Amino acid sequence: MFKKILIANRGEIACRVIKTARRMGIKTVAVYSEADRNAVHAEMADEAVPIGPAPAAESYLVIDKIIEAAKKTKAQAIHPGYGFLSENARFAKALAKAGIAFIGPNVKAIEVMGDKIESKKFAARAKVHTVPGHIGVIKSAKEAARIAADIGYPVMIKASAGGGGKGMRIAYSEKEVADGFASSQSEAKSSFGDDRIFIEKFVEDPRHIEIQVLADRHGNVIHLGERECSIQRRNQKVLEEAPSPFLDEETRAAMGAQAVALAKAVDYESAGTVEFIADKDRNFYFLEMNTRLQVEHPVTELVTGIDLVEQMIRVAAGEKLKIRQDDVKLNGWAIESRVYAEDPFRNFLPSIGRLTAYRPPEEGTDMGLTIRNDTGVTEGSEISLYYDPMIAKLITHASTREAAIEHMAHALDEFYIDGIQHNIPFLSAIMMQPRWRKGTLSTGFIAEEYPDGFSPRDPTGEECVTLAVVAAAIDSLSNQRRRKITQQMDGGAFHFAERRHVVLGDRSQQVIVSGGLTDDIEVALLDNKGKETQRLTVVSQWWFGAPIWRGKIDGVPVEVQVRPILNGYDLSRRGVSLASYVYTDREAALAELMPVREMPDTSKQLLCPMPGLVVAIHVKEGQAVEAGDPLCVVEAMKMENNLRAERNGTVKEIHAKAGDSLAVDAVIMEFE
Repeated sequence: MFKKILIANRGEIACRVIKTARRMGIKTVAVYSEADRNAVHAEMADEAVPIGPAPAAESYLVIDKIIEAAKKTKAQAIHPGYGFLSENARFAKALAKAGIAFIGPNVKAIEVMGDKIESKKFAARAKVHTVPGHIGVIKSAKEAARIAADIGYPVMIKASAGGGGKGMRIAYSEKEVADGFASSQSEAKSSFGDDRIFIEKFVEDPRHIEIQVLADRHGNVIHLGERECSIQRRNQKVLEEAPSPFLDEETRAAMGAQAVALAKAVDYESAGTVEFIADKDRNFYFLEMNTRLQVEHPVTELVTGIDLVEQMIRVAAGEKLKIRQDDVKLNGWAIESRVYAEDPFRNFLPSIGRLTAYRPPEEGTDMGLTIRNDTGVTEGSEISLYYDPMIAKLITHASTREAAIEHMAHALDEFYIDGIQHNIPFLSAIMMQPRWRKGTLSTGFIAEEYPDGFSPRDPTGEECVTLAVVAAAIDSLSNQRRRKITQQMDGGAFHFAERRHVVLGDRSQQVIVSGGLTDDIEVALLDNKGKETQRLTVVSQWWFGAPIWRGKIDGVPVEVQVRPILNGYDLSRRGVSLASYVYTDREAALAELMPVREMPDTSKQLLCPMPGLVVAIHVKEGQAVEAGDPLCVVEAMKMENNLRAERNGTVKEIHAKAGDSLAVDAVIMEFE
């Protein structure tokens, strides 16, 4: 077994590998760029080596610097994590030449499966079901349009060297093929240095299901069941679960057998994933093979009890697999939520900055319910524009899918992040989404359920009651606390008005509150005539300054995120976020007279939706544009964002040019 390994990666996956290596008694070496000099992974490892400037192309992607760091620290092996050099055959060859073990598959597997075009040809020869399409490099948009017409719309335009949703576009028409071909090619070249494009049939209402395989160097190959990864946005996975609510035992066995057959055909070793798409009739087709550890591997680990990182290390050290196919049992259900630094209320645009607050839920298992949080940040960490925007992966496990979902909803309510925008409200809303709960999924789920983008969901009557009760309890605690302040002027006898008005957004609820500092709080709900309709008991140890209100309302556990605002609190729970104010009768009457502040009119401006680099300006001053016309391209976090006209108009003035770095809400152009 290795005595020391180097992790050629950063963030949560570097921390994840370090945890397993530490448990195995293996020392670890981290590498870090200038942007990551204070990163968690660099502090966790036994040693840390600087490898260059912030851009990945000048640090994490420079093979010579990684090998030099390994030699300097006498590391015997390198784990690449995922992304960066994890599926780079040149890297694996360079390690072999340097006498350093690669904790991953052999070069042949990386080369064959790393090329989406060649991998499909190989899979077809191995008698694995493949998607109908043109398996060959396409040289021009005109050729792409001809091929798409032959295949039949819709089609998927894909970069041969792509991954993570980059260089992928769905096209439903000849015009969309032309636009998609150009943008896929450009994005692929900037992300992977390879602009080869191919086209295949897009399976409508598809499910994205992948099989985890594990192989050693002695010819043993097994699969560890499937993961359902259909909840995606822009071809980027958002939620994953294991097992799939869609597969039956027969389909699971058939997919597993094909995945194992493909792995054997390519002489695979280490952990790998064979991805399939499945239609509504459970017909399935090979998509690609990822010759690395997947981002979503924790859900497989939780349902099988197998540490995939440990198995990768043992295989790389030459050990035989001790696990046989019959040993693999799927126990319970696991769900993973990817917590991203992005603004769900602004079309999920990237958000960068410092985490002024980062309070994840407590990890561990209690009464059969598990919470796991894989992360590479801590409070005070900076989310950089140079790398992937993922902050953490929150995973829950329970005996059933319903219990795992409910536990995830509670865990997300307890996950408190400030300083940047993040997608926790969106993830929380999905947990309450009926279609998600039923498991009737497809890769079009988000586009179909949120066609106009995401906005906070409307709370149910019961949820409004919960938030009103929490707001009333906080207000009662605050009032009693203030009366306990010493050396107050004696103004004679004092008592609080019994009745309060809890205002939540545009809703109002009359309540009567009693109890507080030393007793449980009682909240009576009143109707419009002042008649009591319900009485609830509130038990909580919450105190001012705590970001999460935890307690029980009539015995039911409740978690609410609490953020102070002027004269009130912003309360968030289950994807609902409402400003709350608690007034006396007189205060409520006066509040209704307050003027409403109107936001400035920006309808005739194109604002930069996120911090980014202007790649191209497609229009000129004085040019007439129609709704849907491309205006410019802004790149952020390695993704190109095409900004289009929202309505017909004429370009009055352009304030930016290609190459400019813009802040969020910077004016790019104005319209007449």
